[in-house]
Amino acid sequence: MKIRYCNQQNKFKIGWQLKRMVKRAVSATLSYMEFRKDVELSVLFTDNPGIQELNALHRNIDRPTDVLSFPMFEYDEDGNIMEEFADFTKTGDLCLGDIVLSLERAQEQAEEYGHSFVREVTFLTVHSMLHLLGYDHMTPEDEEEMFGYQREILEQMGVSRNI
Repeated sequence: MKIRYCNQQNKFKIGWQLKRMVKRAVSATLSYMEFRKDVELSVLFTDNPGIQELNALHRNIDRPTDVLSFPMFEYDEDGNIMEEFADFTKTGDLCLGDIVLSLERAQEQAEEYGHSFVREVTFLTVHSMLHLLGYDHMTPEDEEEMFGYQREILEQMGVSRNI
């Protein structure tokens, strides 16, 4: 598993603790979903104006959001990767996609929900990883399934709302 980090904001320090929790969240999601580990993805740390620009460009929603997910491949009706849309690195790693996190929004939500900034970033990473793996929450049934996975993954990581 390879994660490429890019920082396009200057409001929050990107230290080893934050990167370690992002990596733990990625790894825990892959393990829980029994997905291959030989993947590569990027994580872009940005602020509210940065994510608002991407949200407007890619989703036609002109406001900040907390996280965006950009999968690099598509799934068929059975949930299998459509190989013709998959991209692999020279070493054979599957290019999973990109995660864009607004650290500014993550801090706002951490304060709103009464838990730590690192917990919120961990939650958003798990949420985004599930999107990269083909899950969504557009219908009540899909939301129940995806949010159930989120809860279980965070529980397995020992990450509760209290941290």
